[in-house]
Amino acid sequence: MGVVLPESAWTARRAAHVDRVRRWTGPHHERKAQGEKHPVLDFLFSYYSHRPARLERWHPGPGVVLAGDAAAEYLRWPAYRRTDEGVTLDVAAFREDRASTIDFVHRLLTATAARAPRLGCFGLHEWAMVYRQRQEDVRHNAWPLRLGAAGTNAVVEEQTVRCGHYDAFRFFTLPARPLNTLTPTRETQVDLEQPGCLHANMDLFKWSYKLDPATPSDLTADCFALALRVRELDMRASPYDLSALGYEPVRIETVAGRAEYVRLQSAFAAEAARLRSALVDVTSALGDFT
Repeated sequence: MGVVLPESAWTARRAAHVDRVRRWTGPHHERKAQGEKHPVLDFLFSYYSHRPARLERWHPGPGVVLAGDAAAEYLRWPAYRRTDEGVTLDVAAFREDRASTIDFVHRLLTATAARAPRLGCFGLHEWAMVYRQRQEDVRHNAWPLRLGAAGTNAVVEEQTVRCGHYDAFRFFTLPARPLNTLTPTRETQVDLEQPGCLHANMDLFKWSYKLDPATPSDLTADCFALALRVRELDMRASPYDLSALGYEPVRIETVAGRAEYVRLQSAFAAEAARLRSALVDVTSALGDFT
């Protein structure tokens, strides 16, 4: 049947998980209540669709039985069933209901993991998203561009844009799209995604919650924590001046800045590889990929 957790053990794990993620969800709720916007931190709760309440919810993952009377509350969700020993995830029912998602996530993550990281993009996707735009049309228009509009445009034109991530490329301005060396589409996502990409590594959070509640919540929180730090680098290397928020720029328009970006990008790729492998283990437990 799997590992049986006594009630005292799993409720303690659940409480620890809630304490951990409220470090992130609590300030988000406060900002929202005060009508404040944060160009870095809001991304994890606006671009991604996993609500803070869902992030706080603890799930043990497949192969774990929750013992004790309190486990009955998990029967509110259709993915769970009762056994003689307690309550557990109904893997067969989950697989039947979410087969296409399981299959896609497994194919995407295994294909990505099989490739060597490419580290020469220098975060130019954020620059391409504001290329030749008026300041009032820029996504984070409350924040100035470090080099101004002309300087930002010049960086895009002087560097080589190599973005293979569709969900970044689709936000490029129309004049920036022809400057990209690739034309990623949703259909080519599995073919193009690579483990050095900041957005691909942030998206591990998305793939973790797309498999909720089968993904152990500790793993989802690990993916969120990585996504948060990757997002910080993403915006530090962007054309925006966010120094007032404490984010010192990674000046990718300089040789030293590009070297710093690659060093940090490489470290994130190594960390993401471990989480990607753990998510592949989850999909493997849910589907038949032999």
